[in-house]
Amino acid sequence: MTSHTSAGLETARWLLDIKAVNFRPEEPYKFTSGWASPVYIDCRWVISFTEARRRIVELGVELLNHDMDMAGTDLVAGGETAGIPYAAWIAESTDKPMLYVRKKPKGFGRDAQIEGNLKDGQHVLLVEDLATDGGSKINFVNALRTAGAKVSDIFVVFFYSIFPNTREALDNAEIKMHYLCTWHDVLKVADEYKYFPPETIENVSEFLNNPLKWSARHGGRSK
Repeated sequence: MTSHTSAGLETARWLLDIKAVNFRPEEPYKFTSGWASPVYIDCRWVISFTEARRRIVELGVELLNHDMDMAGTDLVAGGETAGIPYAAWIAESTDKPMLYVRKKPKGFGRDAQIEGNLKDGQHVLLVEDLATDGGSKINFVNALRTAGAKVSDIFVVFFYSIFPNTREALDNAEIKMHYLCTWHDVLKVADEYKYFPPETIENVSEFLNNPLKWSARHGGRSK
């Protein structure tokens, strides 16, 4: 994806301004999924910056109200752990009850994986901070569905939008992902406003154009 929306570019600017974005081509990051990447974004960082988080949540709610049936959504669920604050802010902004989803049942007490008052057949919006290849999102969706929820939509602030098969996996799970910002938005803003040196921008651009090749060349996954 290379198109840029005004919301995407504004979100990118906020993330760059608060230094939630890191470009490090000389010492690549290694993700749990096995990908090597010269870029890393920490959307959890946003929780400490009130102006940025208010505006990002406002943009997210505007997007959701435009792109999906929020009136028909019963609850907002946050994925453990980074999705929980975003779910809380969006639930508050849209006057919806909230849940949160554990990565796995806690192993004692009620042994619940879903925390909150979920009734069978209710429509739930899953909220997370970001998505790389979408795998963890589908795990949360499956947990919600197993508990009786109807889930057809996910919201994330940031979507990597570069790794293969992500959209196919979401389509197979009958999930639509809504997001504000991608790496292409960030790169455009970072280049225009000179947040990083030209050689760093060039290296990141090379990664975005062919992430599999870049990852393999730097000791990460190639497929």
